[in-house]
Amino acid sequence: MVIFKRLGGGLSVWLIAASLLLISCGSKTRTSNTPHVVIQTAYGEIELELYENQAPKTVQAFLSYIDSGYYKNSQFYRVLTIENQPSNAPKTELIQGGIWKTNYARASTLPGIPHESTQQTGIEHKDGTISLARGAPGTAGSEFFICLGRQKGLDAGGENIADRQGFAAFGRVVKGMSVLRKIYKQRESEQYFRPPIPIYNIVLQ
Repeated sequence: MVIFKRLGGGLSVWLIAASLLLISCGSKTRTSNTPHVVIQTAYGEIELELYENQAPKTVQAFLSYIDSGYYKNSQFYRVLTIENQPSNAPKTELIQGGIWKTNYARASTLPGIPHESTQQTGIEHKDGTISLARGAPGTAGSEFFICLGRQKGLDAGGENIADRQGFAAFGRVVKGMSVLRKIYKQRESEQYFRPPIPIYNIVLQ
C-alpha cells in the first residue's frame, strides 16, 4: 500500500512496510464466512465449504490447524463400511483422516474444541459432510471424517455414540465427491486403510 500525504504544498510518499510484506508473502486471506479449503490427496483434490456462521468454534480451530501446517503429509487412515462393522452395531459410512498416525505428539496435545452439536448448528450429517471425531464432548481436535451418504446416527440424538450428543459437523464437500468415493473403496483391514491414503496438505482455497 502507498499512502500520499500533502505537506506544505509538497507531496510526500509514505511506504507502509507491513503492507508490502503482506503483499509479497502471497498469503491468502479469508473474505467470507463460508471459506473453501482443498484436501490434496494421492487420488485427487476434495474441495470443502465450511460454515463459520453456524459452527464458529469448530471452523476457526480447523482453519488454525491448516494455517499452522499440521495437515502437511497427513493421512486418511480409517474407513467405516457396512461390511466392516459388527452386525449388532448401528452402521455408518465414512472415511476418517488427520494427524493421529503421522504426528501423534501434536494431535495428543491439542486442546479440545467446545462441542457444537448439530442441534445448535443445524448442519446434518449428509453425503459429503465433514465433521470432527471425538471421545467425550469437547475433546475433538485435529481428526475429522467425511460422510458417505446420510448418517442420521451421527447427529444429536443419534445412536452412533453413547452420549447421544452427536458429532460436530462444520462443512460439506462441494467438489471432488468422486475422489472421496474412490478413497472409500480402497483396501482396508479391521476398519483401517492398508496402506493409509496420503494427504499431501489441506489448504485455503
